[in-house]
Amino acid sequence: MESLDLRSASQIRNAHESNTNGSNQSVNLPAVRTDDTAASASEEFVDASSDFDINYVDSHSLLNIVNEPSMSVDESSTSSSTLPEPEPILSYFADEHRGGSSSRVFLTPNGTRFWKPNVDESLVPVIGTVFASWDDVVALYDTYAEESGFSTRLGTHRKVHDVTTSRIIKCNRSGKPLLKRFDSTDPAALSKFKSSRSQMCGCTACIHVKFDPESKSYTLYSFVDYHNHEMYGKEFIEFSKKRRKVDFTTHQFVHEMSLHKIGPNISHRVQCTLKGGHQNVRGTVTDYKNISRDIRIFIGDRDAQMILDTLRSRSENLHNFFFEYVVDGHELRSLFWADDVSRCNYETFGDVLAFDATYKTNKYCMIFVPFTGVDHHKKCVTFGAALLFDESTESYTWLLQTFLKAHGKQPRLVLTDQDAAMEKAIIAVFTSSTHRLCMWHIMRKLPANVKGGVVENTDLRKRIHKLVWNLIIDQDTFEEKWADLIDEFDLSSNTWLQQMFAIRSDWVPCYFRDIPMCCLMKTTSRCESSNALFKVNSSASNTLLQFLMCFDTSIDGQRYNQRKMEFDTNMTTPVLRTPSPIEKHASTLYTLSIFKEVQKEIDRSVNYCSIGETRILGDTKIYTVAHTNKQFKHVNQFEVTFDTVNHTVECGCMCFTRIGYLCRHVFHVFRFNQINRIPDRYISNRWLRNALPNRVYEIANRYSVDNSEAGVIRRDIMDTVCQCSDRLRRDPTRLAAFSNQLKDIKRQIFSEVPYNPEHERTSAIISDILHQPEFGTSTFKQPQGIRNKGCGTGKRMVGPGEKAVENFKKGPRFCKMCNQYVYGHDSRNCAKVQAALRAAAADSDTVGNSGCPGTSSGVSDLPLTHDTSTSVASSSHTRALRATRRAAARSAMQSTRVAEQSPTTRDI
Repeated sequence: MESLDLRSASQIRNAHESNTNGSNQSVNLPAVRTDDTAASASEEFVDASSDFDINYVDSHSLLNIVNEPSMSVDESSTSSSTLPEPEPILSYFADEHRGGSSSRVFLTPNGTRFWKPNVDESLVPVIGTVFASWDDVVALYDTYAEESGFSTRLGTHRKVHDVTTSRIIKCNRSGKPLLKRFDSTDPAALSKFKSSRSQMCGCTACIHVKFDPESKSYTLYSFVDYHNHEMYGKEFIEFSKKRRKVDFTTHQFVHEMSLHKIGPNISHRVQCTLKGGHQNVRGTVTDYKNISRDIRIFIGDRDAQMILDTLRSRSENLHNFFFEYVVDGHELRSLFWADDVSRCNYETFGDVLAFDATYKTNKYCMIFVPFTGVDHHKKCVTFGAALLFDESTESYTWLLQTFLKAHGKQPRLVLTDQDAAMEKAIIAVFTSSTHRLCMWHIMRKLPANVKGGVVENTDLRKRIHKLVWNLIIDQDTFEEKWADLIDEFDLSSNTWLQQMFAIRSDWVPCYFRDIPMCCLMKTTSRCESSNALFKVNSSASNTLLQFLMCFDTSIDGQRYNQRKMEFDTNMTTPVLRTPSPIEKHASTLYTLSIFKEVQKEIDRSVNYCSIGETRILGDTKIYTVAHTNKQFKHVNQFEVTFDTVNHTVECGCMCFTRIGYLCRHVFHVFRFNQINRIPDRYISNRWLRNALPNRVYEIANRYSVDNSEAGVIRRDIMDTVCQCSDRLRRDPTRLAAFSNQLKDIKRQIFSEVPYNPEHERTSAIISDILHQPEFGTSTFKQPQGIRNKGCGTGKRMVGPGEKAVENFKKGPRFCKMCNQYVYGHDSRNCAKVQAALRAAAADSDTVGNSGCPGTSSGVSDLPLTHDTSTSVASSSHTRALRATRRAAARSAMQSTRVAEQSPTTRDI
């Protein structure tokens, strides 16, 4: 058997080269241990974790070079001829191979195994080697460790007069695990004990270097290359500590994915796909999950301070950025911000404004209120956003006053839902604006407020919708038809309809016909769309700073679509439908989206309109223009007044006032009078091409990307490398040469720029990602105790109709009492359900089967038709009775249908 001592690595290597002949035969070495019991391969070895003590080896053997940092590194002092020969304590046992790594296994006298990595000689550290920098030391040992199959970590260092004189890099499994002691006889203590694991096993493998202040160099003066644990193969290198170290680029990638509401699991899979497999990805899924956790820990209690500092920095560095906030006792209460793009959008498209509150966008439950309008492509555009502490009149008043301070003018029309606090604030602040209620929110309440089966059993809903959504009728006609509907369906006593009619001027379109752009938005659906857009990226667990970043991501997506449509408008030519010159003129004026609407009107003016009567009053002509549908059936007719001198025109449909472009009736009159261009007075600036200044499309106004100088350069480098590798993808020779050039550049950069561990700390990386100081004081506190409207217990009363719908969605259940697959009950409540059905049958004087257990259907055989007008003592009792009967009838039909298709015995 071969025996090796533990002097220096070079001594061991020289002895191995001179005395080993590549076999397992014994060699003549000084003081060879010949203990057959210890060296026998058939002996049952004791596990290292059970009997191995880090201090049991003689200090002159394994640990002497670690515990004597002052030993000389002079060549003469390290020579084997001058050092006393230590007693050899390890005996060679066997070679062990794991994947691409191999090790030589040695035994102690009591059978404990040690592993010595078997790697290329050029990678093994050599005592006496001088390094120009600490990075070179780390690189050497990391490379050796990676080839050997273990991980490294920094050990202790020694300082003299604040100057580091020596440092140590050790195996990652050095040290002893902390043992959890408990009384194994105590069941309570055993139940509380949680099993854990530790990588530490007392390994002593390490290198030790000392620093020379004069030459600014590092000298390696000790090296222990024996491990008390197995090496891992190269196929497991992706799980090593070094490969799991998540770098700055990965931190930034995971953070930016989270801003799009993409979690760490998908982010890790995306990285594996982009980099060609798990083996090329740094970090596991758990490491990716910890990134978001570390970011929240980094933000901590400085959340309010950070978001205010971010907005303050933007106001100082960006043109025309506005923000304002309210603080109560250093606690952030309200916040509003609008950048230059939002202010430009409002200046052009701010004639109609809609806003609505939404929740669950941040961890503090602050109410998020975006202001939404319509741009010249008929897409949603945001004029500003706010976070509020509550939804009181005072909060909304401050918000609207701040909005007016930022934009400088009031909108013509403000659209909201039926929120009383919003309405009071709008009346107080927007004194020259018209407040309009959302029609959808009102009409959706119709079924709940008109009872007695009128809505379900008649065409009331269809007719009332057709009436209130009509954009053509005048106010008198609306009131007459409304009264006819009330009389026809005997709803004069309905309180809710009376209330809605009393405030008809706040929500019915015919009362807004004279307001420009009144039909641009009739509901808050665009607010709902904007809220959904922002919630796509944000979540209820976000801090305020994270929510601001998610908001920036959503806004950049909205502005990207705006830029895309602007590009399509300017770079494409629409196809004309008619030979009319006025259509060609319109194609040069409007954006592509609006031109499609105008083109439709021009096309219908040519094909579906005709002049029935003409009256002349001086220079004014009054035309009666009729239009038909695609089946050429008469639909409606309107009077168009045309001034032949100044070419002014008015139409009874008031399309230009309501929407901002001319209708088919006017275009037909223009064609009849050979007017080939749209008069300037009928060209609305909000629909024109290039309605916005070019500065709104600049990259500086895109907040979801890193616009810093270093960030732009880093992206340019990555793009350049990708382009070069793509160009050389079919030329392996040049691709390899390009890779070598990049590695040369890397070596040059690493030699010129020393490694700074302070820059690689997690907090330092997060500081660079968030652009926030790593350490700082906080003056402002995040809000606490916010309660939104309807945020009580989360429970609400559910009516019998909704219960019936939910039960209808469920599948049938087998009732042991009825011996059937039935809806609405099972064997536990069968008797109760049958009793209720019998009582309902008795109250309604309906003769039928009582439906007791054992009948063929399992439900009472009630008739499916019943006179709903039967008078009873109580209206509420009548509604409950009808709901019960409908549920019973539905259950009977479903049970019959399922019974025909399903087995009816329990044995099957």
